[in-house]
Amino acid sequence: MRKPEMICLVSQTGNARDVHIVTPGSEINSLLGAHAAALIEMTGALEPGQLYLVPGNDGVKHAVFVADVLSRDAARFGVLATQLPPGAWQLRLDSGLQESAPGLEAEIVLGFCMGAYRYAVGPELEFPVRLVMPEGRENALGGALAMAQAIWLGRDLVNMPANLLGPQELAVEAARVARQHKAEVEIIAGQALAAAYPCLAAVGAGSDRPAQVVRMTWQGSQAGPSAPLLSLVGKGVCFDTGGYDIKPASGMLRMKKDMGGAALMLALAHVIMAADLPLRLELRLGCVENSISGHAMRPGDILTTRAGLTVEVGNTDAEGRLVLSDLLTEACESSPDWLVNAATLTGAARVALGPDLPALFSNDPEFAQILLQAGQETGDAMWQLPLWHGYDAWLRRKNAHLGNVTDKPMAGAITAALFLQRFVEPTVKWAHIDTYAWNDSAKPGRPEGGETLALRALMDATLRMINEKTR
Repeated sequence: MRKPEMICLVSQTGNARDVHIVTPGSEINSLLGAHAAALIEMTGALEPGQLYLVPGNDGVKHAVFVADVLSRDAARFGVLATQLPPGAWQLRLDSGLQESAPGLEAEIVLGFCMGAYRYAVGPELEFPVRLVMPEGRENALGGALAMAQAIWLGRDLVNMPANLLGPQELAVEAARVARQHKAEVEIIAGQALAAAYPCLAAVGAGSDRPAQVVRMTWQGSQAGPSAPLLSLVGKGVCFDTGGYDIKPASGMLRMKKDMGGAALMLALAHVIMAADLPLRLELRLGCVENSISGHAMRPGDILTTRAGLTVEVGNTDAEGRLVLSDLLTEACESSPDWLVNAATLTGAARVALGPDLPALFSNDPEFAQILLQAGQETGDAMWQLPLWHGYDAWLRRKNAHLGNVTDKPMAGAITAALFLQRFVEPTVKWAHIDTYAWNDSAKPGRPEGGETLALRALMDATLRMINEKTR
């Protein structure tokens, strides 16, 4: 795995050029002089999101980026990493911006790191464009750096080919992150796993790479034994063939990303622990591979879950909900204040909302509203879909308590969420995030490939929930 340092950032250097961050109403003449202002004005009015390069005697002398101050999406600053000429650049903020948007500097650093991200197997990548860290601002920008590290971590895990990241490797990486923050971590495998998580074990039984469960606990330095408890659960299917209900070749091309929910939850745990938030944290990751062999589960099999409910396997390609069922049951045994799970669970959510918007389901309206508002204000949005209990009957089976799929060709994301809710205690505030975990094409701050959709929203929501709880 990549080193945690953000190697697209450098310390103060004498040959760095200036990139000025301005607004459409900024007075360019006073910032750069009449000559530079005239060159920029030749291109027309200053447009938000645009980068302007000011030539000098030896090439580009300055750069000007026009910021949309109404947006809170740090990703908009990702263009600095992809469109600035190679070399080191230092930020110069319009004085008016520093007063009106005190957190803008952190957003710029985060957005630059989001845009600079690249994944490659082999030698360490070179970063031709580097941003100079503002001198003496390390503490103020610590949250942005931790979030950037978390985003890179999550993206690296999702992008990593399945031959390099199986269940064991994912569990080892999670344990490394836990130890970095002095969290307690346990990796469960073998007979202990089969006994504690029988449904999850059935999913992993078809692979030669044994299933693993990561169980981590952590407590902030300012959190006592009665501090609020946040429990995170992630689907970590490192590759999904579909099992005996095998996917077509085209459907398997991106199935290395089927552990995107685990990557998101691990990234969130990292940034929470780095911030030393005053709460207790539990993390559970179900690390498995859904493969085909004589040991694999079959359509029609009836599985017994940790909760004691029986599940008839109607489709082996609906394995993610089986992985999560046992983990959600165990998570509820700790009576958390909030329970969040994330999974690349259904194609139906993508049909409904497309690749950019994770689907949010929740059994608590206030909890859902906190998450949605955080998503809007961070530019990392989710969209709520209903837990419509009119479809509960679709999951009923004659020979088992419920099936893992329905025979209806509709509402697949909703019925998957209803399945998961059967394993959540009604008294626990629960949110389920059905994510795509991928950028189909490159956009500012969002390179093509693995993505930690909703990560910034979840961190912001966590801060809001702590504030509400401690009032």
